[in-house]
Amino acid sequence: MPIDSPAIRWLDDHLLLLDQRHLPLRTEWLAIHDAAGAAGAIRDMAVRGAPAIGITAAYGLALEALGLGRRASLETLRPALETLAASRPTAVNLFWALERLQRLGADLEGEALGRRLAREAESIHQDDQAANLRLGELGAALLPHDARVYTHCNTGALATGGHGTALGIIRSAWRGGHLREVIAGETRPWLQGARLTTWELMQENIPVTLVADSAAGMLMAAGRVDAVVVGADRIAANGDTANKIGTYGLAVLARHHGLPFIVAAPDSTLDPAMTDGGGIVIEERAADEVRRVGGQPLAPEQCPVYNPAFDVTPASLITAIVTESGVVHSPDAASVAEHLSRLNRRS
Repeated sequence: MPIDSPAIRWLDDHLLLLDQRHLPLRTEWLAIHDAAGAAGAIRDMAVRGAPAIGITAAYGLALEALGLGRRASLETLRPALETLAASRPTAVNLFWALERLQRLGADLEGEALGRRLAREAESIHQDDQAANLRLGELGAALLPHDARVYTHCNTGALATGGHGTALGIIRSAWRGGHLREVIAGETRPWLQGARLTTWELMQENIPVTLVADSAAGMLMAAGRVDAVVVGADRIAANGDTANKIGTYGLAVLARHHGLPFIVAAPDSTLDPAMTDGGGIVIEERAADEVRRVGGQPLAPEQCPVYNPAFDVTPASLITAIVTESGVVHSPDAASVAEHLSRLNRRS
């Protein structure tokens, strides 16, 4: 059945993605008809945010199976699976979604496989929407009254199936009447904070102030921040967290200034197979993303560039990890293991 959310629209025989490369200047939707189209949208940042990447990959695989019709099988889908898996290596939700579809389709072939994968992709999408609402309520309860919250990158409805993770907490706090202001770091080099977070929050009249990334420390020192809330692309078994580049520095600043540093992510972002953050593959992106902005050169063309898309924040700097099923306070290997154990007992 058709599923509509702010950035991802499923229409049974194709997928529409809000092309986030063009926001906030214009609104364009990309039509996706197969796995290659989904992988391209993920790789080229038309869609971004770990939950949204996982949802898009699931729909991409389902579309590929539907297109193959009677020829669909896990074997004939192997090239599509490999293409999707290679699109963004750091986001664990991508691999989680693909593995979930493979498990459910293991005994099916042909048109039945395509229909089953499509239903499961819809379930992943709907589950993420519901999870974000639960996560938002749990996280909002951790914030002080009348909070001024600093956030990094974009972790809202644009980055998820709806409502958001870190921005989900912010939305829930605003609706509950105990949020004063959001401070959004611009988030170089893709400027997701400047282009997307401010746009999302202003659509709902949530007070937001945009700052340069380098202003965070000064704002904390001046007492203008009460908490830092960020998302995550992968959380290791000991609580180490990979998120947008610049997150680690914010965690260090928050610890120095005695501020809570809260990570918001669905349970699907937890990777129990990853012992610690040292094993997380960090995607490196093109040099021109740093040398240029909006196609305009900022640095000498031949200047070497190092452009990691993510960094890893040690669990020791994280006050709490909030998921839809609970809060892990002062995360470490033992507390994350207990959280995962509770999940396994429920399933």
